[in-house]
Amino acid sequence: MTLIKVFTKQKSIYAILLLATFTFLFLGAEYMYVNMLSLTAEEEKTVIAQNYALGVSAVGFFLYPLLYRAMKKRKQIAVLTFLAFAVTVCVFLIQKHISYLSTLLVGMALFLFLGLLGSAIHCLFFYLAADRDYLARMVGVSYAFGIFLQFLNNNLVKQQVAEAAILSLFSLAMLALLLKAEKLCCRETADAEESPLSAKNENGKATRKMTAAGGLLALLVILMACIFSTLDNAVTMHHVTGISIGQWPRLLLAVSGLAAGFLYDIRDRKYMTLIMYCVLLMSVICVVVLKMGGPFLIGLIVFYLSAGFFFVFFTTSFLDFVSRTQIPALWAGMGRAMNNVSAALFTNVSVALLVSDNSGMLAIILALVLFVAISVVLFLYTEWMPTVPTDIPAPLDPQEAFHILSETLFLTPREVEVFDKLIHSEESIQEIADSLFLSRRTCQRYIASIYEKAGVKSRMGLYQLYTEKQRRQ
Repeated sequence: MTLIKVFTKQKSIYAILLLATFTFLFLGAEYMYVNMLSLTAEEEKTVIAQNYALGVSAVGFFLYPLLYRAMKKRKQIAVLTFLAFAVTVCVFLIQKHISYLSTLLVGMALFLFLGLLGSAIHCLFFYLAADRDYLARMVGVSYAFGIFLQFLNNNLVKQQVAEAAILSLFSLAMLALLLKAEKLCCRETADAEESPLSAKNENGKATRKMTAAGGLLALLVILMACIFSTLDNAVTMHHVTGISIGQWPRLLLAVSGLAAGFLYDIRDRKYMTLIMYCVLLMSVICVVVLKMGGPFLIGLIVFYLSAGFFFVFFTTSFLDFVSRTQIPALWAGMGRAMNNVSAALFTNVSVALLVSDNSGMLAIILALVLFVAISVVLFLYTEWMPTVPTDIPAPLDPQEAFHILSETLFLTPREVEVFDKLIHSEESIQEIADSLFLSRRTCQRYIASIYEKAGVKSRMGLYQLYTEKQRRQ
């Protein structure tokens, strides 16, 4: 499937819009939260509160699979609707900034709600982004779009009430996208009550080795985030002191996210970890330069250039990992959760190192120790996870793969027609039945027969089997 076809598919468009809207809403809420806190607190206290709020959002990411696992589709929709409206209320309460304590508590609630919504969005992104060949590019485009929206918002909207109103509108827009995306994913199953938000990934295998690999990946993101959160805290502290850094440097975030997406996808993301390792090395050098008295502008540029690479790395890595696990809802948003956990745990140390005049050498030593630890964990992770073989044969033509798989599964002529519709269109069961002049019940029987022969339980599983057939030949 070509890049143009991927980015013009309905599911791909909704996946990109979902993640972009969430990125804008999350960063916009964080930006407003920091601004309101800075009106009643000094910069160190503001930065610590910001990172604690990020830690609370990580709790939301972890709670999501537990809350949604046993829920039917209708209850999930009701909860998602409540969360979206709760976000709008919290945004306006933060904008009022009645006191430091009230702003702090409402901010904690806001980021808890955003964490729950974010976990749902990452899970749906996994199901919507069916073509894994362009996964990093889709994440990069989503991130760049979200950052660009934030850039426009910060430059064009000057009043706090208007900013809160726009964030609230985007919260409701995100809800509409969530419900539409969930409906698109539900077309993959004949059971109208089954939701992808609580489904298992039938192609994943829960093994000890895979769980250990996931743990190593989570630890890797936490350690990397320690470096990047230090740079982020330096930028935030510079901002809350009242010194304007301008909005134009933020466009570097969008550029770096786009560049990361296209670079990471080279050779089926074979060089993704290597590229991220080089970006990390540059960030460590930047921390050293800053603590040795280097200009702040260097740190600002390096932070904005590297942050996009880091975001696309941890998001893509876990979305890739989800396809090997049984519980997508748990792992899909784990990258964002681990990044936020690291920010919360490391914030006090980071701020202390940044504000102290006598901690230059200690900060340099800590940055180097983190870099060594990251190198070790990265080596262990690459050893645990299966590597991409160097002798990958050329993929089959889609039509050839379709005919081979149809013959392998011993599909009848009528089943072949239904099979073709299932993997080459996004039509619902009723639409497939109408186009083939079948009753809905007859069409469902054909689909059930195809699923049984293929050994899958959903349309997504059937499509994954089809794409794997193309790559294995």
